[in-house]
Amino acid sequence: MTLLPPPARRSGPRLRAARLHPADVVRLGSTGLRTRPLRVFLSALGIAIGVAAMIAVVGISGSGQAEVDRRLDALGTNLLRVTPGSRLGGGTTRLPQEATAMMGRIPPVQRVAATGSTDAHVYRNERIAVGRTGSLTVLAAGRELLPVVGGRLGRGRWLDATTEQYPAVVLGATAAQRLDVHTPGTRVWLGGHWFSLVGVLDPVPLAPELDGAALVGWPAARTYLRFDGHPSTVYVRAEDRQVAAVRSVLAATANPAASGEVQVSRPSDALAAREATESALTGLLLGLGGVALLVGGVGVGNTMVISVLERRPEIGLRRALGATKGQIRIQFVTESLLLSLLGGLGGTVLGTLITAAYALSRGWPTVVPVWATGTGVAATLVIGMIAGLYPAVRASRLAPTEALSGT
Repeated sequence: MTLLPPPARRSGPRLRAARLHPADVVRLGSTGLRTRPLRVFLSALGIAIGVAAMIAVVGISGSGQAEVDRRLDALGTNLLRVTPGSRLGGGTTRLPQEATAMMGRIPPVQRVAATGSTDAHVYRNERIAVGRTGSLTVLAAGRELLPVVGGRLGRGRWLDATTEQYPAVVLGATAAQRLDVHTPGTRVWLGGHWFSLVGVLDPVPLAPELDGAALVGWPAARTYLRFDGHPSTVYVRAEDRQVAAVRSVLAATANPAASGEVQVSRPSDALAAREATESALTGLLLGLGGVALLVGGVGVGNTMVISVLERRPEIGLRRALGATKGQIRIQFVTESLLLSLLGGLGGTVLGTLITAAYALSRGWPTVVPVWATGTGVAATLVIGMIAGLYPAVRASRLAPTEALSGT
């Protein structure tokens, strides 16, 4: 009996499943979306409504907060005043001439300006009896004063690099009324010199002491009014969240040698109320957004589970043609991600339009935080991937024969 040698093994490369390129994965994942447009639209609409609700709530609240901030800024919630205090033994003190510049170097300070008291008086003309001042004061003022205190010009212009050097004056609203001087170019008798009126202020709610004052440039006050250069009031604008911190160091910064002789106004109670409101509102928005996105994620998961049940023959055919379990999982996860992306982008656009329409109807500035739109889209992708993971794993576990049988 002759023994036959065992059959020779076929040499050559082993068969391997073809790898899907990213473009093929996207094309394959979008197949299910293209073949069921109505279901895709309804599912994406559910996600879009959730994202739009989150963005609209955040956007409308942000727009309302911006309007509140605008109004509170007009009330001077971040405006602090620094003035000389009293000595322990009696008498008044003075702020150093360098106090304004030193406080301006504090990092959270946005703007700083000062006024300085003078011994001069202002009259309508030189024939008015001395002493009939009408309780009007004459103050030296820096060019930065008007924007710091939120003042506005009713007529004329504010002091600039030229007029602050020469005998030019800007009158507060009350001072102009009492002197009966309103037209720029009119002369007034101030400190024994003729000064030309260059502007008249509207009432300044944040600094009412300026309403009854005649304001001259800092250099002009030194030249014509014997001003000593020491500020009497320094106005400081600080970052909203740093007002308390800035206030705690202003006295030592203004007068390091005698910080106890410096008075600093306390921050407005409205600022603390705004910070508390913002904290509570942020928590509420995050909760509402999370619920909305969770509802959208449940919709995606439900859609993908139904899709797996309806497409069993397709899954079985792809498995019979050589598709691996991993490729099946990638297909359905990609389909879930694309569905979530469509809903997320649509919800972002819808939420932005709702916010803009509502803010416009109320006369508010439109504010849609970038983090809200980015978070909305990113969250839908994450939720979509999680929601599509179980259906994808279930689809990959179907045996070709079972899937093709349709049972």
